[in-house]
Amino acid sequence: MSIEKEIKDLRSQLHQYNHEYYVLDNASISDYEFDMLLKKLQALEDKHPEYSDDNSPTKRVGGAVTKKFDTVMHQHRMYSLDNSYSQEDLQAWEKRIKKVIEEEAIEYTCELKYDGASISLTYENGVLLKAVTRGDGFQGDDVTENIKTIKSVPLRLKGNDIPSKFDIRGEIVLPFEGFHKMNDERIALGEEPYANTRNTASGSLKLQDSSEVAKRPLECLLYSLVGDQLPIETQFTSLGKARSWGFKVPEIAVKVDSIEGVLDFVNVWDTKRHQLPYETDGVVIKVNDLKQQELLGHTAKAPRWAMAYKFKAEQVVTTLESVSYQVGRTGAITPVANLTAVEIAGTTVKRASLHNADQIAKLDVRVGDQVYVEKGGEIIPKIVGVNFEERDVNSQPLAYAATCPECDSVLLRTDGDAKHYCPNEQSCPPQVIGRIEHYISRKAMDIEGLGGETVALLVKEGLINDFTDLYDLEVSQLLPLERMAQKSAENLVNGVAASIHIPFEKVLFALGIRFVGETVAKKLAFHFKAIEALKEADQETLEGVDEIGTKIAQSVVAYFSETLNWNRIEKLKLKGVQMVIDESQLPKVSSSILDGKIIVVSGVFEKISRNDLKKMIEENGGKVGSSISSKTSFIVAGDKMGPSKLAKAQKLGVEIWDEERFLLELNDS
Repeated sequence: MSIEKEIKDLRSQLHQYNHEYYVLDNASISDYEFDMLLKKLQALEDKHPEYSDDNSPTKRVGGAVTKKFDTVMHQHRMYSLDNSYSQEDLQAWEKRIKKVIEEEAIEYTCELKYDGASISLTYENGVLLKAVTRGDGFQGDDVTENIKTIKSVPLRLKGNDIPSKFDIRGEIVLPFEGFHKMNDERIALGEEPYANTRNTASGSLKLQDSSEVAKRPLECLLYSLVGDQLPIETQFTSLGKARSWGFKVPEIAVKVDSIEGVLDFVNVWDTKRHQLPYETDGVVIKVNDLKQQELLGHTAKAPRWAMAYKFKAEQVVTTLESVSYQVGRTGAITPVANLTAVEIAGTTVKRASLHNADQIAKLDVRVGDQVYVEKGGEIIPKIVGVNFEERDVNSQPLAYAATCPECDSVLLRTDGDAKHYCPNEQSCPPQVIGRIEHYISRKAMDIEGLGGETVALLVKEGLINDFTDLYDLEVSQLLPLERMAQKSAENLVNGVAASIHIPFEKVLFALGIRFVGETVAKKLAFHFKAIEALKEADQETLEGVDEIGTKIAQSVVAYFSETLNWNRIEKLKLKGVQMVIDESQLPKVSSSILDGKIIVVSGVFEKISRNDLKKMIEENGGKVGSSISSKTSFIVAGDKMGPSKLAKAQKLGVEIWDEERFLLELNDS
């Protein structure tokens, strides 16, 4: 037997044994026998580097050191999920679905929602190509070397029907047993134990040394295939297909034909989940049929065909010791309850949000009360009630703060707003620091070498008082600062300089305009294309942009009416910060045949996907409408267009084109 064949055979055997042990939980050889085969392979690879393979089982032990994780665009966006907490929420969701899927039966797939770190794995020709974190949904960090160390992630797939290239989404989790063992070791060394499994799993993916990741008992649970022309028609069958290719797909999944069936699954696992080896916080319900999923589409943030049902949060009782007040970057004041430390949902809780003055009044919560605390969505602790029977007869109602805890400015509260605000926008330290921290954050300008502590220090030392001041910093100014060495100072200055290449849509988000999040910033940037055009837009023009409502429009107008804000923008422009959209990011315009036309896409298509069809509309000068109205120019209708949409189109006299006509019109243009 040739050396090359012996190496390949060993790799194949070890891949199979790994799969049996870590995915099927059914080992066919002993740990000792496995280790001996692995050592034999390692020796052969060391002796014959010409047969090296990045996906060899020997790479599982790690060793690669990553100083900086590259940012990678997701080919298919990773959306968030909308949450529900009651039967009524699910029934309302089903009603929305049935407005689109009007004449067909709807099946649902129910799967447990595992609490870990989301990951997207890309396979090409059956081999792991890359692993990327969720990030902001549009792009994430390339953590391939770290993911390769996780034994339940197949490096090479098995089967004859594997697509040439596809993504599979899942969750990196840390089983309870391994988590407790890690904490026992940390406590024995006198170190602080990890807070919870989710954060520990997420943090593990960003460790720079992959050999350290290999020491952690992480697992990868997969649940969603993504790609073009995949050999599947339903979500439920896709789970079995992924299993057959070698992925660890949880067996706990059912197919049901009603919301009642969904609730039966929820009720069973709300109790049984405590017997599972992993942290779970709910159930994910998906419309089973993939064509129906395509018909339902997505909102700006989430698929319309999926919903997360969150289990009722664990509730505990503890003492409210005091109330303090935090100032956010927008000046919003948040009252915080300081509690006697208590364990809840796997973490120690000492503080909880009281939200606003109205919530305090509604709960009638007072210092010294025994309060009921739970985690909202099992993430953020909140007070949900008071044990009035245990209240001290001498307790006094809470008097909400009248002045800012940081700068003593008198707090303001406008009609219709639940929050109090500190009006001292330019001098209140948390607002100044918060504005800068938002500007440099990962989802905004992503300035390397600059973190929250450093920002606070720069403000304290008087080196900056605004994010525009960052561009004036010099290495010589930074060196006298505490813990600031030459290299750190250079990295900071270079990181700021590099931020001038950040695209306009992220700059717009970084400016911190109230109510303008990532998605809204991108819509505004792509619509107006330049900061000057956005500045000139009035409220009516802004509300004419898809998905921009009155509140956002008023906030944008108010922002640009402030001279100080425009001065900031002018300074950033002088420094080279991008204030115009990169034309390469815009839909490529191949013709103007659809100029000025608003076109609604409805139904399922045979020759082209809905997304590609919408792209063609934009590339030919048209705008994709979200609903049928008198402004709709025409509808491109595929199979399964809902009767109510058809009736509305007929009532308004909107013309309906089929897929064939649309493609012919564009080809003839």
